[in-house]
Amino acid sequence: MGIAQKESWGTRVGLILAMAGNAVGLGNFLRFPVQAVNNGGGAFIIPYLVCFLLMGIPLLWIEWSMGRFGGKRGNHSTPYILDTMHRSNFWKYFGVFGIFTNIGVAAYYCYIESWTMSYVFHSVAGTFRGLTQGEVADFFVKYVDIGSSTTGIPFEAVVFYILCLALNTFILSRGLKGVERAAKVGMPLLILFGVFLAVRGLTLGTSGASAEVPGASAWDGLNFLWTPQFSSLSDPRVWFAAAGQIFFTLSVGMGTIHCYAAYVRSKDDIALNAVSAGFMNEFVEVVLGSSIVIPIAAGYLGLDWVKENAGFGMAFQTMPFLFEKWGPLLATFAGVMWFGLLFFAGITSSLAMGTPWMGFMRDEFGWSRNKGALSFGLFVLVLGLPTVLFFQQGVFDEYDYWAGTVSLVVFAMAEVILFSWIFGMDKGWREINDGADLRVPRIYRFIIRYITPVMLILVFLGSLLTPEGNNWSAAFASLFSGEGWPLDNGSIVRQIANTGLHERIAQATEAADIKALKDRLFYTNLARTLLTLSFLFIAVLVYLSGVRRLKAQSKPA
Repeated sequence: MGIAQKESWGTRVGLILAMAGNAVGLGNFLRFPVQAVNNGGGAFIIPYLVCFLLMGIPLLWIEWSMGRFGGKRGNHSTPYILDTMHRSNFWKYFGVFGIFTNIGVAAYYCYIESWTMSYVFHSVAGTFRGLTQGEVADFFVKYVDIGSSTTGIPFEAVVFYILCLALNTFILSRGLKGVERAAKVGMPLLILFGVFLAVRGLTLGTSGASAEVPGASAWDGLNFLWTPQFSSLSDPRVWFAAAGQIFFTLSVGMGTIHCYAAYVRSKDDIALNAVSAGFMNEFVEVVLGSSIVIPIAAGYLGLDWVKENAGFGMAFQTMPFLFEKWGPLLATFAGVMWFGLLFFAGITSSLAMGTPWMGFMRDEFGWSRNKGALSFGLFVLVLGLPTVLFFQQGVFDEYDYWAGTVSLVVFAMAEVILFSWIFGMDKGWREINDGADLRVPRIYRFIIRYITPVMLILVFLGSLLTPEGNNWSAAFASLFSGEGWPLDNGSIVRQIANTGLHERIAQATEAADIKALKDRLFYTNLARTLLTLSFLFIAVLVYLSGVRRLKAQSKPA
């Protein structure tokens, strides 16, 4: 049995804001616009909304109800939440994903978060004033290069990373009240900053047009994102991109929602709470997320430039340069708001990543909040430092792929099958609607049991066996003609084998290029080793906790 927990959320508003803060993260502002641009703008919107309704909302209800179900029985971490759903060692150990994924993601996610802290500092200091677009882009390259510094502080990136982790650790040590207070402050400020930047961007008109880009307009960017293209419905690539974005944007498949929901009261309305948090996230992502970076960049640099250069780095390598066009005072405020917005989006998510570990250590080993928070901070520091020190060698990318992408899909696929088919849809449906003021439409009983699992299995298989060039029609034509299924180097199968790196090493002719690629292969394997050891370490802790539970049960009353 887990240790009895008296801790719970203070208010319903605080819970919803904390849950929304968990979902609203850096991906809402950095990943969504890029995914939309790279998948044809409006062509992305319809599959995205369909995936939200048929996969995102069902997963939210499943994870909220699983969490509350486990919390009623004194369990606040995924190994034993899953264990309460079906008494099997398999599910208990599968629940390790719900702790491992959060630590693995936090290890590199807090590094991005620390970038936003640094850029707030540099915006106030006026570092970007007078820099060209190329110089602003080079600033970021210099920042992530451990051998250089933009401030004169040795190992600047490490210093900001440790500061960011320390702040997360401190707030987590305050327990749910600390997380709730951070959400009550961070979420309103995030929306306020976002609304200001969106309004400012959309009122640019053609004022940002330069001699090189006559007639450039912020509305070009918005129209590109919001003009639906029904042809996308037959493109599997867009569907997989949309489904992948749902995982990132709602933070499903991680275990954080389970652990937050484990602290709700037994008769709380989780059906409405889940929908409220989900739609608040969608508002931030679809309305605010699509109204800042792309429109502002299109207003100054033109839509064609955006289509060619859209990428994760735009937020750091392009936006400071564009803000400077607003004049020194407004540029400073815009920089603070933009990177402050990203910081609040990041920290409300990273705080959620600490709760599964803390809940597990408190339930199973009796650790205090301070001890749990400190151990989480140290674990993330040790695992995450390689992403800072060896960022350019690909450690960051490996963590993002395995912990932040593959693990999410695997865990979500398994939990839907557990909830719908093993725990049982009858019990599951009752749990979702228990205490609900708003009854879930009955059609979702069918969707959760059949549609959502099929979609998740297709997403997993699509990631496992991605065809060459992501060209599905050509892959099926090749298969049916007897020539086999051509795999892309981005598929999980080829990623495991490092096929792409080995091919590049074989094709390289310069000694320096060969050495650089072999170094990248070494650090790729190092990253995977660290992640694997972390997973095994958590699995050992689950085993030890199981031994402790058996001993406690065998003691006479």
